[in-house]
Amino acid sequence: MSELRQHAESVHAQFDDHLEVDLEEIEDRLETLVSEYKVPPEEARRSLVSSYLSEADLERDELASGQTERVSVGSIDEDEQWVDVRVKVVELWEPRSDAIAQVGLLGDESGRIKFVSFATSELEELEEESVYDLSNVVTDEYEGQYSIKLNRTTSITELEDDIEVGDDTVEQIGALVDIQRGSGLIKRCPTDDCTRVLQNGRCSEHGEVDGEFDLRIKGVLDDGTAVQEVIFDCEQTETLTDITLDRAKEMAKDALDTSVVIEEMKSSTLGRYYQVTGPKFGRYLLVNEFERLGAMDTNDALVRARSM
Repeated sequence: MSELRQHAESVHAQFDDHLEVDLEEIEDRLETLVSEYKVPPEEARRSLVSSYLSEADLERDELASGQTERVSVGSIDEDEQWVDVRVKVVELWEPRSDAIAQVGLLGDESGRIKFVSFATSELEELEEESVYDLSNVVTDEYEGQYSIKLNRTTSITELEDDIEVGDDTVEQIGALVDIQRGSGLIKRCPTDDCTRVLQNGRCSEHGEVDGEFDLRIKGVLDDGTAVQEVIFDCEQTETLTDITLDRAKEMAKDALDTSVVIEEMKSSTLGRYYQVTGPKFGRYLLVNEFERLGAMDTNDALVRARSM
């Protein structure tokens, strides 16, 4: 079965009870987005889902199929999947929006993951250090980091068990050999708890929006035997490049081109050795801390990398 056919069947199953949708029509619309407009298949599926949500006057969290399986948080590597988890509440944070009831960090033996519970879902509140079965939560992704969202269909069961939460922090040494597309000065969706990177002024979930500027580097570290994709967020990117977000916006404004920012970043970082530390999600290592190692002999760098 082709990838587009799989996506079409997934969308059809989600909306079959809400709209008169034809499987072949869904596949044709996906094919148009992918073939004519060069939209990646996964993004095309999200765009079509958003369109059908609007047509059916539904909220996204009303699409749960009820066919979920329990997974470990460390195995989550795809967004918009409905799953069950058994987790311990590691930490709760102060929500930055009235639309969010709770936000914090959950964990199990495989690692940790961010969670969000929305005020409109009217769920019971989780307590720090407590363990819960959470059924029917939906996964989300931001800069390679996955999170889960509690919604009005989520079932919460407090358990008397305890969980020893695993540590997913890793270290990596290598030369920064590439800064990928989607780095530099970017714009994100301003919708509460979305922050997806815009493509040509559009969010794949919320359509055309006025984006908010941000900085990031999606790079590749090479230790001589393998490569590791890494992501530096705005704070880490500013420290790494000595280019603040305000300066980046001025540079782009003066040049009438955002590409000047990434070119400046490349000139000061590529080919240099770094030791980075942070959690690993999917193929990305999210940099929480880094150390510049300067101009190193290649053999010395490899010895240090292999001894980690």
